[in-house]
Amino acid sequence: METALQLVDMTRLDAGRDATAAQYQSATPFPHVVLDDVLRPEAFAAAVRDFPGIDDEFWKGYLHVNETKFSNTDPDTWAQSLQAVAQEFCSAEFVAYLEDLTGIANLIPDYTMDGGGLHMTKRGGHLNIHADFTTHHTHENWARRVNILLYLNEEWHDDWGGKLELWDPAMTACQGTVTPAGNRMLVFTTTEDSFHGHPDGLTCPPDVARRSLAMYYFTEEAAPVRRSTNYQARPDEGRARKAAIVADRTVLDVYDRLKRRLGISDEAAHKVLGRLSKLRKRT
Repeated sequence: METALQLVDMTRLDAGRDATAAQYQSATPFPHVVLDDVLRPEAFAAAVRDFPGIDDEFWKGYLHVNETKFSNTDPDTWAQSLQAVAQEFCSAEFVAYLEDLTGIANLIPDYTMDGGGLHMTKRGGHLNIHADFTTHHTHENWARRVNILLYLNEEWHDDWGGKLELWDPAMTACQGTVTPAGNRMLVFTTTEDSFHGHPDGLTCPPDVARRSLAMYYFTEEAAPVRRSTNYQARPDEGRARKAAIVADRTVLDVYDRLKRRLGISDEAAHKVLGRLSKLRKRT
């Protein structure tokens, strides 16, 4: 394994750190910043090369009304190059950088990838606008505070869609978008109304996927408020679509509660959601 911070270009990130922090904390619709060229070129090339293929056996599908994406939350199955990147994102130096950037002290990285990990969305896939779940599933006193999304696409064309939309807390308007360009990182503060997503189906070629590494950072709290992922409809979506989003959100909230109480694994979730997807296609 490579030594710490040989892969993340901290020299680039440190340049203008105070100005970047000010930009982050004043951003709308919620605190965030887009950072380019986060990994050193050779590290990015290795991560792209070693990112699992579309048909890799370790992908778990989350295929329901509010999202159609695949994830791999088990770093032990990843190539060493990807493990090393994730480990650097857990390093004391990178966590200190995030604390300076966000103004949030005592951040705890999560190499277990609760809700994070490698993500892949194929042609036609989507992720509805949502605010993320707010507490760790295993460490229930950990409040989720910061998300990082590192895009690992070798190339991405605007006409393929997939821009991440950033919505205001009242869900009245999209106030920004982020193109999933390679080696670009979005960092943002997780709150109950930091709404984001890419709801429109991708139009990339069938052999191309939207690819990213997601990691989350927490703080230890005495009594954090648990909320499951809060999916939202956009204002211009039809009544039937809105009803489907709400119904699916309710089912997923029940599942989230059972997962916490009973310790249901992501493997079990994959199987259940896969069956539901097949049933929907028959109806």
